[in-house]
Amino acid sequence: MSDTQTLIDNRPPSVASLFIDRVAATPDGEAYRYPVPPASGEGPDDWKSLSWGQAAERVFAIAAGLIALGVQPEERVALSSATRVEWILIDLGVMCAGAATTTIYPSTNAEESAFILSDSESRVLVAEDAEQLAKARETRKDLPDLAHVVVIDPAGVEPAEGDPDGWIITLADLEARGNELLAETPDAVTGRVAAITADQLATLIYTSGTTGRPKGVRLPHDNWSYMAKATVATGLITAEDVQYLWLPLAHVFGKVLTSGQIEVGHVTAIDGRIDKIIENLPVVQPTYMAAVPRIFEKVYNGVASKARAGGGAKYKIFQWAAGVAREYAKVSQDNFRRTGNPSVPFALGAKHKVADALVFSKIREAFGGRLRACISGSAALAPDIGYFFAGAGVHILEGYGLTESSAASFVNPGEAYRTGTVGKPLPGTEVRIADDGEILMRGPGIMQGYHKLPDKTEEVLESDGWFHTGDIGELSPDGYLRITDRKKDLIKTSGGKYVAPAEVEGQFKAVCPFVSNILVHGADRNFCTALIALDEPTLLGWAAENGLAGKSYAEVVAAPRTVELIDGYVKQLNEGLQRWQTIKKFRLLPRDLDVEHGELTPSLKLKRPVVEREYRGLIDEMYAGTREA
Repeated sequence: MSDTQTLIDNRPPSVASLFIDRVAATPDGEAYRYPVPPASGEGPDDWKSLSWGQAAERVFAIAAGLIALGVQPEERVALSSATRVEWILIDLGVMCAGAATTTIYPSTNAEESAFILSDSESRVLVAEDAEQLAKARETRKDLPDLAHVVVIDPAGVEPAEGDPDGWIITLADLEARGNELLAETPDAVTGRVAAITADQLATLIYTSGTTGRPKGVRLPHDNWSYMAKATVATGLITAEDVQYLWLPLAHVFGKVLTSGQIEVGHVTAIDGRIDKIIENLPVVQPTYMAAVPRIFEKVYNGVASKARAGGGAKYKIFQWAAGVAREYAKVSQDNFRRTGNPSVPFALGAKHKVADALVFSKIREAFGGRLRACISGSAALAPDIGYFFAGAGVHILEGYGLTESSAASFVNPGEAYRTGTVGKPLPGTEVRIADDGEILMRGPGIMQGYHKLPDKTEEVLESDGWFHTGDIGELSPDGYLRITDRKKDLIKTSGGKYVAPAEVEGQFKAVCPFVSNILVHGADRNFCTALIALDEPTLLGWAAENGLAGKSYAEVVAAPRTVELIDGYVKQLNEGLQRWQTIKKFRLLPRDLDVEHGELTPSLKLKRPVVEREYRGLIDEMYAGTREA
């Protein structure tokens, strides 16, 4: 048996156990960094640190506080908060109490929050602030199981008529109660941790889904213990790393990043404010970070937009450098695959050196200057964007997983990564491709099932442990997986041809620097069309230089000059597609798609049915006058 397999097979029953081991091993080592905004509200944030020992004091106080409130093993504690250091401390506290965390996005509306709280039978809700508390107050009559609401940031929280006595307490109060219990019963928490079994429920994550009510995915402690050991076994993270963590921790992709960190003990800098990413990167100087493709697309569009604003000469230099980056990445990856040496011809290397001095070095500096790798997941990254960053020295390792598989089932292996694939399965995870192309997985990361939905569980989880992902893919002879589309998203035109919309959409994002979101439509139609939303800052920058200065986003989008601009990129896209894949018509949307309108999931995936329903008039307009209209 290999050392890696031994490491995984001998995993402890829970991350709570791993956490206690980590604290014992490096109590004075730095665990977390977090920003503290200046009291005046102006100027840069002050970054503070917590050692593993200091983190443990708070985690144990939170765990003991929950025990003092009467929370029993496997009972649910809901957590509705943005990504911040307290999120991690509370989640660890819940696990160390033997309870289970129910995650809720802070952007979730009151009705859906109430559904999650009710369906999960959560006993306690930890609410970030007055806004999250207000949702629970609004729906309290429908939440008989909810005994307490713990508020992290109590600013603006006032007693309200109808609040039961003791229903609302602050996080500080909870920790004080916990410390009182620990003073009386020092082993209150360690006893709970010692009693945790591998199959005990640790996390209940409700899929944001693209249709219908969210389903609660039951992830036991063993899932996270396995993920901690398996992600470290890939060799992608080490004790010397500094991770920048901004992803939503309510999402399984964000949550899995906390497990591997505990196993190796590296530093994690935490700040969920997306508008602070560009400002934070040079301060934090991470060695790795995870992101979703939309972030890399926005960086790429921003760099292209800045070059264009610098004048014709600068934009030509950028376009030339982008071409060099893609060629360099493709050649070096191909050579590494064939020979184990990522060498490139002398002439290409010389061009790359010039492009690096002019363009690429500035991009790396913007990421903090020390970035060894980025991990991209949640949706497909357009290969041309991946190749651009690879050639620029920002190595994006695509991975793949679902909420139902604890997020990290596949990841690209370090130097041997291949752009356009999601890499190889984690040690201990099996994969096979079904006859219809669907990806099936089996292993210790797979969920127990959907909460209170046995029929739905049976639809995707076979009795022998094989999980049906709903994604279509193909495996290379040496085990690299490429995702081609969602099984249910494949389009079959009225001519009988299959089109993978995500593939076409990804190619357009690489071609057009103005696009924010695109939806390709064509199921049961005789040609494909597209709804296109543009990136507002990039578009308005172009508009200012093209006779449309001072116009609103909607006015610029409606301008014939803008339609003509995007039409040029659509034609460029079509040149590289099969005839039946080409976009015959498109419409520009009057605003970008977003989470608030329900068109994107919180992890920024497109909700196709929602967008198609909302813009049905535009879709019908594009097919008006055709035989199917």
